Amino acid sequence: MAKITIIGAGSVEFTRSILADLCAYEELHGTLEIALHDIDAERLAYALLAAGQLIERSNAGYDVSAHESRASAFDGADYLINEIQVGGYPATRIDFDVPRKYGLRQTIADTIGIGGIMRGLRTIPVMIEMADEMVERCPDGLLLNYTNPMAMVPWGIWSGSRLPASNVVGVCHSVRDTHAFLARTVGVPQERIEFRTAGFNHQCFVYVFRDRESGEDLYPRLRAIVEADPEGLGRRVRVELFRRFGYFPTESSEHSAEYVPWFLAHDDQVARYRIEVDEYLRRSEDNLAEWEQIERALDAGEELEVDRNDELASQFIRALETGVENELYGNVRNEGLIEGLPEDACVEVPMKVGRDGVEPMRFGTIPPQCLALNRTFLNVVELTVRAVVEGSRELVVQAALVDPNTAATLTVDRIVDMVDDLIDAHGDLIPEPIRRR
Repeated sequence: MAKITIIGAGSVEFTRSILADLCAYEELHGTLEIALHDIDAERLAYALLAAGQLIERSNAGYDVSAHESRASAFDGADYLINEIQVGGYPATRIDFDVPRKYGLRQTIADTIGIGGIMRGLRTIPVMIEMADEMVERCPDGLLLNYTNPMAMVPWGIWSGSRLPASNVVGVCHSVRDTHAFLARTVGVPQERIEFRTAGFNHQCFVYVFRDRESGEDLYPRLRAIVEADPEGLGRRVRVELFRRFGYFPTESSEHSAEYVPWFLAHDDQVARYRIEVDEYLRRSEDNLAEWEQIERALDAGEELEVDRNDELASQFIRALETGVENELYGNVRNEGLIEGLPEDACVEVPMKVGRDGVEPMRFGTIPPQCLALNRTFLNVVELTVRAVVEGSRELVVQAALVDPNTAATLTVDRIVDMVDDLIDAHGDLIPEPIRRR
């Protein structure tokens, strides 16, 4: 039986989504062992209840167990699906509340910006520890990582641990969801469209957008739709980036606003592009409310509603276990996949997944204007990863200084003071060498 370990399984909604997919794959029934791991014993117990319910209702025949110990959860694992959030909601509040006092606006703050930097400082050390434990307990295991900051976490693992880069793939919905959005917008069935997309997680661009049957480039149709809707699509950040740079970005408008210096620092731009400042806090509060509903339902013995979500981790496991090839997007070590970016950078590209394992596809060159945008993001990512691996507070400050939105909003002294306040506020969640002044 293949062993699948879900790390951070106490996020019951996420665990339920993964298991709903796996339970729907009848060809895998009876062949999987599911190990749930979380450091929160109460949440882990609820995750086990939910998992058992799903497996029983679907007659999947999977073995399922709960583990507070990382060691027993990791032992012999073939796949490890990671969805941890180091520091949880309280740390997220700090990431927003401290910068707000300095006049710095953020929207999602989990992959770039000062919030993304702080999340990277908290998360990368824990992931390096996990990766080293994988080397000892499941050396052939494949880590499928959902945890943000995605472009930082895998890069941090292969910079600071002994785990080979080939054992780590980052998975994210943004490319998939953008492809679906574009297909709906131009009114062409998605299965009929050829897409070619690449870049960094949350900052990829769609370079090929073509009707497979007719050969029509669908970008002119998209441009016409945008121009005909100036008060709708025309007032979205990602659409403005498409208009100015020629290719459609894969992240939401709220999040895209943080990757560039032109929007969040200006009141009129926030209003014009309808940017939802502090959006991630609202989503986090909704998730906490949803958790309370799930907890009450499980306490009452109610059956949870189940919807398949076609999670990428589930699709990777299905393709690898059955040998039926699928083209999926993932975040891997560059090693020449995209020219003009560092070899050790974590890039997002299409890949063939199946009988021969995981094979990232070489993309080659990308347009210079999009490469330039990728490089501005890369600066923040690389400096943050190096700050953790080298234990350097100075590199943290430098990452904040080159961050596009932060630099567009604050002076040098204010940025330095804000970094100091954030490091102090997060306390022991930040690596000790970085906490030293």
